Amino acid sequence: MSARAAWLAACSAWIALILLGLAWELYLAPLRPGGSWLVLKVVPLLFPLMGLLNGRRYTFKWSSLLVWACVVEGALRAFSDPGPSARLAILELALGLAFFGAAVAYLRATRA
Repeated sequence: MSARAAWLAACSAWIALILLGLAWELYLAPLRPGGSWLVLKVVPLLFPLMGLLNGRRYTFKWSSLLVWACVVEGALRAFSDPGPSARLAILELALGLAFFGAAVAYLRATRA
């Protein structure tokens, strides 16, 4: 995989994680009707966004560790939440793993 393709895949997965977190907790399957404070889980995902979009290797390195929080949440909620929330959790799990794979591919392709 080329560095550009890996960068594009990683950025797409990260932005999709942010949008999924917002939609999930505000509209699609919030814990409480009308949305919940769990939407704040998206805030840590905003910190590395500009570094990822600019292709900074260091940001890719530490965000590849941060994404594991999303993967764990997705795995736990996939087995514990009922109905549509479980399907959204599986999507979160898949996006987290996709980001990690793309981030590793980007870091390998751009190492000096």
